[in-house]
Amino acid sequence: MATAAKTNATAATILFIIYPVWDAIATYFDIKANPPAASKTPQYVNAAISIITAIAVSIALQKGIPQALQVFGTWAILTGLIQLILGLRRRKQLGGQWPMIISGGQSMLAGIAFIAMAHQPNQGISTLAGYAAFGAFYFLLTAFRLSKTINAVPITA
Repeated sequence: MATAAKTNATAATILFIIYPVWDAIATYFDIKANPPAASKTPQYVNAAISIITAIAVSIALQKGIPQALQVFGTWAILTGLIQLILGLRRRKQLGGQWPMIISGGQSMLAGIAFIAMAHQPNQGISTLAGYAAFGAFYFLLTAFRLSKTINAVPITA
């Protein structure tokens, strides 16, 4: 997908839309994996922002890649900030939050880069593909770490 997105507008369009949808789905599973007493407000906000972004990117793509990069960059900054704050808040309770903390900070920086590169669409799309690859890596790392943490926590009634 990363290679195709650089030269294929359809692949880039799919990546632009699927990434925030994927984030909303991953956030849903994150909500389910957290203890019932834990506040889930940040995750609900993140999921809503991701769904709105998928719709907004679809609309922005009608105008062009630069506009889609700006919407996507704004989303990356907002969700990165939520991820960073959430990771910092949960690290004492759950442990293993470093992938989430690093990913959140990196997402914020990438969002700034997307907005800056909005008028260099080919470079922006290359960055988008790399962002998606790193996002997938951090997602898997966090999922692995959280599954170990959740399995180690005794269930109380």
